[in-house]
Amino acid sequence: MLINFINRKNINIEQLEKLYNDVEWYAYTQDLNVLQNAINQSLEVISAWNGEELVGLIRIVGDGLTIIYIQDILVLNAYQNQGIATRLIQKVLHKYKSIRQKVLLTEEAPDVRHFYEKNGFESCDQGSLVAFAKLGEIR
Repeated sequence: MLINFINRKNINIEQLEKLYNDVEWYAYTQDLNVLQNAINQSLEVISAWNGEELVGLIRIVGDGLTIIYIQDILVLNAYQNQGIATRLIQKVLHKYKSIRQKVLLTEEAPDVRHFYEKNGFESCDQGSLVAFAKLGEIR
């Protein structure tokens, strides 16, 4: 299987809805206009494609000079554990290698922790950093 990686924001909303729903990120698909606008207003979006099928995506926000924030990284369940997420994150880390702060916030799970640590991230509960978040209620 040949996966193509494309750097673009104009992705069909039905494809986005399928991807986000497949990984059960339903908060994103409650308002598809907000999702489409969030994609369009991101600093960068790299998507993974198997032919015409959207199989993965990484979305970056930030200023691109001093900080990037990996907002979303997701891969269809049927395509997980095939290195697609690793390739997506490595593309971002290579492009933004001179950026001092590369930040993300995610759920706690052993496989999630392992994935980010193997890609060079350090959990704030393990090192000298502290992290804070204030999450709004889901509509």
